Amino acid sequence: MTFALDFATLCLLAAEREALKKSVFTGAREKTVLRAVGTLCRIGGKTHLQIETFYTDGKARHENLPLDKAGLTRLEAIAAGFSRINLLTTAGDAELRENKKGEQVFLGADKLRRKLEAGCATAVAVIGNNKVKKRILTGDEPFLRLLGVSDENGRVYDKKGAKFRQINRFLELIRDTLPHLPKDKIRICDLCCGKSYLSFAVYHYFANVLGLRVSMTGVDLKPDVVSHCNAVAEKLGFAGLQFICGDVAAYESPEKPQLVVSLHACDTATDLVLGKAVAWGAKVILSTPCCHHELNHTLNCPTLSFVAEHAMLRQKLCDAATDALRLKLLEANGYRVAALELIDPDDTPKNIMLRAILRADNDTAARERAMREYQEARAFLLGGEA
Repeated sequence: MTFALDFATLCLLAAEREALKKSVFTGAREKTVLRAVGTLCRIGGKTHLQIETFYTDGKARHENLPLDKAGLTRLEAIAAGFSRINLLTTAGDAELRENKKGEQVFLGADKLRRKLEAGCATAVAVIGNNKVKKRILTGDEPFLRLLGVSDENGRVYDKKGAKFRQINRFLELIRDTLPHLPKDKIRICDLCCGKSYLSFAVYHYFANVLGLRVSMTGVDLKPDVVSHCNAVAEKLGFAGLQFICGDVAAYESPEKPQLVVSLHACDTATDLVLGKAVAWGAKVILSTPCCHHELNHTLNCPTLSFVAEHAMLRQKLCDAATDALRLKLLEANGYRVAALELIDPDDTPKNIMLRAILRADNDTAARERAMREYQEARAFLLGGEA
């Protein structure tokens, strides 16, 4: 029995027991394939293994395999196309791994097989395959066509698939914060708005989907981009949306915004955005940082030198530490904070969203504690600098 067949047999056994959480296929042998994920679904009352394969051109393909000999043969062929497969079940996990010499090993397979055959597994919830994934945006929105995301028929261009998923996900995260925002009229600022895909999406969501009265301003330094965005807003009839060319640090909103958003503001521009939002007392702040350079240039921590001596690891450390410091400072200013995944890292590595929601209470002790922790962490990273 080949390892691919061994995996396929064990995976279908887990599927038959409805104990399969998912199987993750990576290390594709074909250059056009990124990865694949297998999960259970119900079709016509029968359980199937659904394989979703993701490609480098942004497309994805679904294939539903029956739990029979034909499904086993097809799954073996799929497995042979990958050098690493993780099988996750309620009875335990197994991993099929191949080294650079082409030698394979199937770790944890025997133990998992014994548990599945002995019935030592709980069933997972299996959903039907006819459930359409409901996104806030469909692709047919006029602003998406004018911004070149979709064609005249509402089909999202292949090259804009990641951008479409990104702004949909951003709107979903905004939707989660609605209990903390006004219900009839809202003031919104998009700082460092760039090409403003997000500005148009957020305005459309509040004005056209939710039916609120919206006053929204996008701010950016590039005059040509701002001019284009104002022209698009006028063409769409988005009367409450305007774009201003200027420095975020100098911008003053005519009225305090309840929601401040920012997508991929570079380096310390994210700190300017967060500082503005805090000064305004924004109820909700959603910011996805872009590059992180400042701490990389100033890091001075002998304790972490074993990490910092490696350039790639130093950058990853500084990325995480920078965003953690930002969240801690927001916490010290009275916000409940979280770091969330915006989108699949296969689409973009810039996929961390910082979310801050203004606390209803004024817990002075919690704010003071967070400020101490922020100052101590900053001093640790910068070699005692206050």
